Amino acid sequence: MIVIIDYGLGNLGSMFNMLKKIGADAMISSTISDIEKADKIILPGVGAFDNGMANLIERGFLPVLNEKVLREKVPLLGVCLGLQLFTQRSEEGKLPGLGWIDGETIRFRFNSSQHHLKVPHMGWNTIDVLHENDLFNDMNEDWRFYFVHSYHLKCYDDCDILAQTCYGYDFPSAVRRDNIMGTQFHPEKSHKYGLKVLKNFVEKV
Repeated sequence: MIVIIDYGLGNLGSMFNMLKKIGADAMISSTISDIEKADKIILPGVGAFDNGMANLIERGFLPVLNEKVLREKVPLLGVCLGLQLFTQRSEEGKLPGLGWIDGETIRFRFNSSQHHLKVPHMGWNTIDVLHENDLFNDMNEDWRFYFVHSYHLKCYDDCDILAQTCYGYDFPSAVRRDNIMGTQFHPEKSHKYGLKVLKNFVEKV
C-alpha cells in the first residue's frame, strides 16, 4: 500500500488519480495507523515551509515518519514543498525541517543580467539526470516536467543530487539519499512524463 499523506497541503486528488492510472494500490490518509502500515509513502506539498512543518507536528506525524523512513527504510517520495521539508531549514520560515537531507531551502536569487526571470519559476522545464537511478529509468533527454516554486534546495552533499534543472542557474530538481527521494517538479501535473516517474517509484524503487 502506498500512502499519500494528507497534512493539509498538496495536490492529493491529482496524485491519487495518477497512481490509480498505473494500477497502484494507493490511498490518501491523515491517520497515523495507515502510515504505520505503508509500504511506500508520498509526501506532497504546496505552500509555505513553516505551514508544512507546523501541520506535520500538529498532526503528530513526525515520530511515525522518522520510524518508517529512517529505521524501517520505507521508500518515500517528496514532491515540491514535500521535498523542501527534507532539509534542515528554509529561508522561507523559522521552523526546523525534517533534516533528512543535508542542506537548506533557499529563494531564487538572480543577478542584474537575469532581471527577465520571474519568481516563481513556473511552467515546463527539462531535467539533467546526474546519476543512473530507478526513479528516472528509461527516461529520454526530452522529458519535461511542470514546476511552480520560488524556493529550491541547496544540498551540502552533491551526492544527494539526483537531477538538476537550469533556471538562471542550476538547482537540484531531484534528490535521493538511500530510500529518501524527492522532486522539485510536480509529477502529478507532468502528464505522461510524470506518470512514468510515478510508475518507476511504484514498480522499481
